[in-house]
Amino acid sequence: MIKILTYNEINPTAWQELVDSSPYATWFQTPEVYQFYEANKEEMNPFAIGVEEDGHLAGVIVGYTTQEKNPIKQYFTCRSIIIGGPLLDEHISNDALSALLLAIKRVTKNSIYVETRNFYNYSHWRDLFEACGFRYQPHYDIHVYCNATHTMSERRQRELKRAVKNGAKIVEASSEQEIRDWYQILSQLYRQKVRTPLWSKAFFLHFYRSGVGKYLLVKYQDKVIGGMMCPILNGRAIYEWYVCGLDEEYRDHYPSVVATYAAIEYAKQNDIPLFDFMGAGTPDKPYGVRDFKAEFGGELVEHGRFLCIRKPLLYWIGKMGVKWLKRSKR
Repeated sequence: MIKILTYNEINPTAWQELVDSSPYATWFQTPEVYQFYEANKEEMNPFAIGVEEDGHLAGVIVGYTTQEKNPIKQYFTCRSIIIGGPLLDEHISNDALSALLLAIKRVTKNSIYVETRNFYNYSHWRDLFEACGFRYQPHYDIHVYCNATHTMSERRQRELKRAVKNGAKIVEASSEQEIRDWYQILSQLYRQKVRTPLWSKAFFLHFYRSGVGKYLLVKYQDKVIGGMMCPILNGRAIYEWYVCGLDEEYRDHYPSVVATYAAIEYAKQNDIPLFDFMGAGTPDKPYGVRDFKAEFGGELVEHGRFLCIRKPLLYWIGKMGVKWLKRSKR
Protein backbone atom coordinates (compact mmCIF):
# COMPACT_ATOMS: atom_id res chain seq x y z
CA MET A 1 0.00 0.00 0.00
CA ILE A 2 1.33 3.44 -0.98
CA LYS A 3 0.45 6.51 1.05
CA ILE A 4 1.43 10.15 0.50
CA LEU A 5 2.31 12.08 3.67
CA THR A 6 2.32 15.81 4.38
CA TYR A 7 5.05 17.31 6.55
CA ASN A 8 3.04 16.92 9.75
CA GLU A 9 2.32 13.27 8.93
CA ILE A 10 5.95 12.22 8.42
CA ASN A 11 7.31 10.37 11.44
CA PRO A 12 10.44 12.32 12.53
CA THR A 13 12.25 9.17 13.66
CA ALA A 14 11.56 7.39 10.37
CA TRP A 15 12.69 10.49 8.48
CA GLN A 16 15.99 10.64 10.36
CA GLU A 17 16.52 6.91 9.82
CA LEU A 18 16.04 7.43 6.09
CA VAL A 19 18.60 10.26 6.15
CA ASP A 20 21.05 7.96 7.94
CA SER A 21 20.59 5.03 5.57
CA SER A 22 19.91 6.53 2.15
CA PRO A 23 22.78 6.81 -0.37
CA TYR A 24 20.95 9.92 -1.67
CA ALA A 25 20.95 11.80 1.63
CA THR A 26 21.90 15.48 1.66
CA TRP A 27 21.57 18.17 4.29
CA PHE A 28 18.94 19.81 2.10
CA GLN A 29 16.52 16.90 2.58
CA THR A 30 16.65 16.73 6.39
CA PRO A 31 13.98 17.74 8.93
CA GLU A 32 16.15 20.63 10.10
CA VAL A 33 16.25 22.11 6.60
CA TYR A 34 12.46 22.26 6.45
CA GLN A 35 12.49 24.03 9.81
CA PHE A 36 15.14 26.45 8.52
CA TYR A 37 13.03 27.21 5.44
CA GLU A 38 9.94 27.60 7.62
CA ALA A 39 11.74 30.18 9.75
CA ASN A 40 12.30 32.23 6.59
CA LYS A 41 8.69 32.17 5.38
CA GLU A 42 8.80 35.80 4.32
CA GLU A 43 11.16 34.82 1.51
CA MET A 44 10.26 31.19 0.80
CA ASN A 45 7.27 28.88 1.13
CA PRO A 46 8.59 25.45 2.15
CA PHE A 47 7.08 22.08 1.34
CA ALA A 48 7.87 18.55 2.47
CA ILE A 49 6.14 15.47 1.09
CA GLY A 50 6.80 11.85 2.03
CA VAL A 51 5.73 8.50 0.63
CA GLU A 52 5.09 5.39 2.68
CA GLU A 53 5.20 1.93 1.16
CA ASP A 54 3.62 -0.84 3.24
CA GLY A 55 4.12 1.28 6.36
CA HIS A 56 7.78 2.05 5.58
CA LEU A 57 8.95 5.57 4.77
CA ALA A 58 10.46 5.18 1.29
CA GLY A 59 11.04 8.76 0.19
CA VAL A 60 10.89 12.42 1.17
CA ILE A 61 11.17 15.57 -0.91
CA VAL A 62 11.88 18.93 0.72
CA GLY A 63 11.91 22.19 -1.21
CA TYR A 64 10.68 25.73 -1.31
CA THR A 65 8.67 28.00 -3.57
CA THR A 66 9.82 31.57 -3.96
CA GLN A 67 9.18 34.64 -6.09
CA GLU A 68 10.21 38.26 -6.33
CA LYS A 69 8.31 40.69 -4.10
CA ASN A 70 7.78 43.23 -6.88
CA PRO A 71 4.10 42.87 -7.99
CA ILE A 72 5.05 42.67 -11.66
CA LYS A 73 8.07 40.39 -11.18
CA GLN A 74 6.02 38.02 -8.99
CA TYR A 75 4.07 36.93 -12.02
CA PHE A 76 7.20 35.85 -13.90
CA THR A 77 9.39 34.48 -11.09
CA CYS A 78 7.36 31.98 -9.06
CA ARG A 79 9.50 28.82 -8.96
CA SER A 80 9.95 25.73 -6.80
CA ILE A 81 13.43 24.45 -6.03
CA ILE A 82 14.44 21.07 -4.59
CA ILE A 83 18.11 21.31 -3.66
CA GLY A 84 20.02 18.03 -3.55
CA GLY A 85 17.36 15.89 -5.23
CA PRO A 86 14.86 13.55 -3.53
CA LEU A 87 15.75 11.60 -0.40
CA LEU A 88 15.03 7.99 -1.38
CA ASP A 89 15.29 4.51 0.01
CA GLU A 90 17.50 2.72 -2.51
CA HIS A 91 14.79 0.04 -2.86
CA ILE A 92 11.87 2.41 -3.40
CA SER A 93 9.43 1.02 -5.95
CA ASN A 94 8.60 2.79 -9.19
CA ASP A 95 5.00 3.16 -8.06
CA ALA A 96 6.01 4.86 -4.82
CA LEU A 97 8.43 7.24 -6.53
CA SER A 98 5.83 8.10 -9.18
CA ALA A 99 3.30 8.87 -6.46
CA LEU A 100 5.83 11.11 -4.70
CA LEU A 101 6.70 13.06 -7.86
CA LEU A 102 3.04 13.54 -8.79
CA ALA A 103 2.34 14.77 -5.24
CA ILE A 104 5.10 17.36 -5.60
CA LYS A 105 3.50 18.56 -8.82
CA ARG A 106 0.21 19.03 -6.97
CA VAL A 107 1.69 21.09 -4.13
CA THR A 108 3.64 23.29 -6.57
CA LYS A 109 0.83 23.77 -9.09
CA ASN A 110 1.12 27.57 -9.00
CA SER A 111 4.84 27.58 -9.85
CA ILE A 112 6.16 28.35 -13.31
CA TYR A 113 8.56 25.43 -12.95
CA VAL A 114 9.84 22.86 -10.47
CA GLU A 115 13.54 21.96 -10.49
CA THR A 116 15.53 19.31 -8.63
CA ARG A 117 19.24 20.12 -8.34
CA ASN A 118 20.77 16.69 -7.97
CA PHE A 119 23.87 15.98 -5.91
CA TYR A 120 23.81 12.22 -6.64
CA ASN A 121 23.16 9.97 -9.61
CA TYR A 122 19.44 9.36 -10.25
CA SER A 123 19.94 7.86 -13.73
CA HIS A 124 18.34 4.59 -12.59
CA TRP A 125 15.02 6.47 -12.36
CA ARG A 126 15.48 8.89 -15.25
CA ASP A 127 12.75 7.33 -17.41
CA LEU A 128 10.34 7.42 -14.49
CA PHE A 129 11.09 11.09 -13.75
CA GLU A 130 10.51 11.96 -17.38
CA ALA A 131 7.27 9.95 -17.50
CA CYS A 132 6.08 12.12 -14.60
CA GLY A 133 6.93 15.31 -16.48
CA PHE A 134 10.43 16.00 -15.12
CA ARG A 135 12.80 16.40 -18.06
CA TYR A 136 16.49 15.70 -17.50
CA GLN A 137 18.87 18.67 -17.88
CA PRO A 138 22.65 18.03 -18.00
CA HIS A 139 24.49 19.90 -15.27
CA TYR A 140 27.92 19.49 -13.71
CA ASP A 141 28.97 19.35 -10.09
CA ILE A 142 32.35 18.80 -8.45
CA HIS A 143 32.82 16.45 -5.51
CA VAL A 144 35.99 16.67 -3.45
CA TYR A 145 36.77 13.52 -1.47
CA CYS A 146 38.43 14.75 1.70
CA ASN A 147 40.78 11.89 2.50
CA ALA A 148 44.51 11.45 3.01
CA THR A 149 45.18 11.22 -0.74
CA HIS A 150 43.45 14.47 -1.64
CA THR A 151 45.61 17.21 -3.15
CA MET A 152 45.05 20.51 -4.92
CA SER A 153 46.72 21.80 -8.05
CA GLU A 154 50.19 23.28 -7.67
CA ARG A 155 48.83 26.74 -8.48
CA ARG A 156 46.23 26.58 -5.72
CA GLN A 157 48.88 25.36 -3.28
CA ARG A 158 51.16 28.28 -4.19
CA GLU A 159 48.31 30.76 -3.80
CA LEU A 160 47.38 29.34 -0.43
CA LYS A 161 50.97 29.51 0.86
CA ARG A 162 51.28 33.09 -0.35
CA ALA A 163 47.98 34.08 1.26
CA VAL A 164 49.00 32.66 4.62
CA LYS A 165 52.45 34.25 4.37
CA ASN A 166 50.80 37.62 3.72
CA GLY A 167 48.58 37.35 6.79
CA ALA A 168 45.30 35.77 5.65
CA LYS A 169 43.64 33.79 8.42
CA ILE A 170 40.77 31.27 8.54
CA VAL A 171 38.27 31.66 11.38
CA GLU A 172 34.83 30.37 12.21
CA ALA A 173 32.34 33.22 12.50
CA SER A 174 31.84 34.21 16.12
CA SER A 175 29.52 37.21 15.89
CA GLU A 176 26.59 38.51 13.91
CA GLN A 177 28.64 41.55 12.92
CA GLU A 178 31.03 39.26 11.07
CA ILE A 179 28.07 37.81 9.16
CA ARG A 180 26.93 41.33 8.27
CA ASP A 181 30.42 42.16 7.00
CA TRP A 182 30.53 38.96 4.94
CA TYR A 183 27.03 39.60 3.57
CA GLN A 184 28.10 43.03 2.36
CA ILE A 185 30.78 41.35 0.21
CA LEU A 186 28.32 38.72 -1.02
CA SER A 187 25.60 41.22 -1.93
CA GLN A 188 28.14 43.33 -3.82
CA LEU A 189 29.16 40.23 -5.79
CA TYR A 190 25.53 39.50 -6.69
CA ARG A 191 24.82 43.09 -7.70
CA GLN A 192 27.89 43.48 -9.89
CA LYS A 193 28.59 40.02 -11.33
CA VAL A 194 26.07 37.28 -10.56
CA ARG A 195 23.02 39.47 -11.15
CA THR A 196 20.45 37.03 -9.86
CA PRO A 197 18.23 37.36 -6.76
CA LEU A 198 19.83 36.94 -3.33
CA TRP A 199 18.22 36.22 0.01
CA SER A 200 18.03 39.04 2.52
CA LYS A 201 20.55 39.63 5.28
CA ALA A 202 18.03 38.16 7.74
CA PHE A 203 18.20 34.80 5.93
CA PHE A 204 21.96 34.56 6.45
CA LEU A 205 21.78 35.76 10.04
CA HIS A 206 19.19 33.09 10.80
CA PHE A 207 21.50 30.42 9.36
CA TYR A 208 24.16 31.59 11.82
CA ARG A 209 21.78 31.70 14.78
CA SER A 210 20.31 28.27 14.05
CA GLY A 211 23.69 26.54 14.16
CA VAL A 212 22.85 24.21 11.26
CA GLY A 213 26.21 24.83 9.63
CA LYS A 214 29.33 26.98 9.68
CA TYR A 215 30.51 30.28 8.34
CA LEU A 216 34.20 29.84 7.55
CA LEU A 217 35.61 33.34 7.14
CA VAL A 218 38.84 34.73 5.74
CA LYS A 219 40.29 37.65 7.69
CA TYR A 220 43.18 40.02 7.20
CA GLN A 221 44.13 42.38 10.01
CA ASP A 222 40.80 41.61 11.72
CA LYS A 223 38.81 42.57 8.59
CA VAL A 224 36.51 40.03 6.91
CA ILE A 225 37.68 39.77 3.29
CA GLY A 226 35.81 36.62 2.26
CA GLY A 227 34.29 33.38 3.41
CA MET A 228 31.87 30.56 2.81
CA MET A 229 28.46 29.58 4.18
CA CYS A 230 28.60 25.81 4.73
CA PRO A 231 25.67 23.56 5.65
CA ILE A 232 26.89 20.27 7.11
CA LEU A 233 25.43 16.78 7.14
CA ASN A 234 27.47 15.24 9.92
CA GLY A 235 29.62 12.33 8.82
CA ARG A 236 28.50 12.72 5.18
CA ALA A 237 29.15 16.07 3.51
CA ILE A 238 29.88 19.78 3.78
CA TYR A 239 28.48 22.11 1.12
CA GLU A 240 29.46 25.37 -0.57
CA TRP A 241 26.11 27.14 -0.52
CA TYR A 242 27.43 30.69 -0.77
CA VAL A 243 31.02 31.91 -1.12
CA CYS A 244 32.58 35.29 -1.82
CA GLY A 245 35.83 37.17 -1.51
CA LEU A 246 37.38 40.58 -2.12
CA ASP A 247 39.73 39.06 -4.67
CA GLU A 248 40.42 42.29 -6.56
CA GLU A 249 41.09 44.36 -3.46
CA TYR A 250 43.21 41.70 -1.75
CA ARG A 251 45.05 40.05 -4.63
CA ASP A 252 47.90 38.80 -2.44
CA HIS A 253 45.50 37.14 0.02
CA TYR A 254 43.35 35.10 -2.42
CA PRO A 255 40.25 35.16 -0.18
CA SER A 256 38.12 32.92 -2.44
CA VAL A 257 40.90 30.33 -2.63
CA VAL A 258 41.43 30.42 1.13
CA ALA A 259 37.67 30.15 1.82
CA THR A 260 37.37 27.06 -0.38
CA TYR A 261 40.43 25.47 1.20
CA ALA A 262 38.95 26.23 4.63
CA ALA A 263 35.89 24.07 3.91
CA ILE A 264 37.98 21.17 2.62
CA GLU A 265 40.30 21.37 5.61
CA TYR A 266 37.32 21.54 7.99
CA ALA A 267 36.00 18.35 6.40
CA LYS A 268 39.31 16.56 6.88
CA GLN A 269 39.57 17.61 10.52
CA ASN A 270 35.99 16.56 11.31
CA ASP A 271 35.79 13.21 9.49
CA ILE A 272 33.50 14.52 6.76
CA PRO A 273 34.29 12.54 3.59
CA LEU A 274 32.80 14.87 0.96
CA PHE A 275 32.95 18.54 0.05
CA ASP A 276 30.23 19.36 -2.48
CA PHE A 277 30.59 22.48 -4.65
CA MET A 278 26.83 22.41 -5.37
CA GLY A 279 27.15 23.00 -9.08
CA ALA A 280 29.66 23.66 -11.85
CA GLY A 281 27.64 24.82 -14.85
CA THR A 282 26.36 23.08 -17.96
CA PRO A 283 28.47 20.85 -20.22
CA ASP A 284 27.86 22.87 -23.39
CA LYS A 285 29.15 26.21 -22.07
CA PRO A 286 32.61 27.39 -20.98
CA TYR A 287 32.48 28.38 -17.34
CA GLY A 288 35.32 30.12 -15.54
CA VAL A 289 33.90 29.24 -12.13
CA ARG A 290 34.09 25.53 -13.04
CA ASP A 291 37.74 25.95 -14.02
CA PHE A 292 38.43 27.64 -10.68
CA LYS A 293 36.72 24.89 -8.71
CA ALA A 294 38.40 22.08 -10.66
CA GLU A 295 41.81 23.02 -9.28
CA PHE A 296 40.84 22.01 -5.76
CA GLY A 297 41.32 18.33 -6.55
CA GLY A 298 37.74 17.20 -6.98
CA GLU A 299 35.93 14.89 -9.39
CA LEU A 300 33.74 16.38 -12.12
CA VAL A 301 30.36 14.63 -12.07
CA GLU A 302 27.22 15.10 -14.10
CA HIS A 303 24.17 14.25 -12.00
CA GLY A 304 22.10 16.89 -13.75
CA ARG A 305 18.77 18.40 -12.85
CA PHE A 306 15.16 17.43 -13.42
CA LEU A 307 12.96 20.23 -14.69
CA CYS A 308 9.17 20.27 -14.79
CA ILE A 309 7.87 23.32 -16.64
CA ARG A 310 4.31 24.09 -15.61
CA LYS A 311 3.80 27.38 -17.49
CA PRO A 312 5.92 27.34 -20.67
CA LEU A 313 5.29 30.92 -21.83
CA LEU A 314 6.08 32.45 -18.45
CA TYR A 315 9.12 30.18 -18.16
CA TRP A 316 10.46 31.44 -21.50
CA ILE A 317 9.83 35.08 -20.58
CA GLY A 318 11.56 34.61 -17.22
CA LYS A 319 14.53 32.88 -18.84
CA MET A 320 14.97 35.70 -21.34
CA GLY A 321 14.70 38.21 -18.48
CA VAL A 322 17.51 36.54 -16.53
CA LYS A 323 19.73 36.54 -19.64
CA TRP A 324 19.05 40.24 -20.18
CA LEU A 325 19.74 41.03 -16.53
CA LYS A 326 23.10 39.24 -16.61
CA ARG A 327 24.19 41.01 -19.80
CA SER A 328 23.02 44.48 -18.88
CA LYS A 329 25.32 46.98 -17.24
CA ARG A 330 24.52 48.60 -13.96
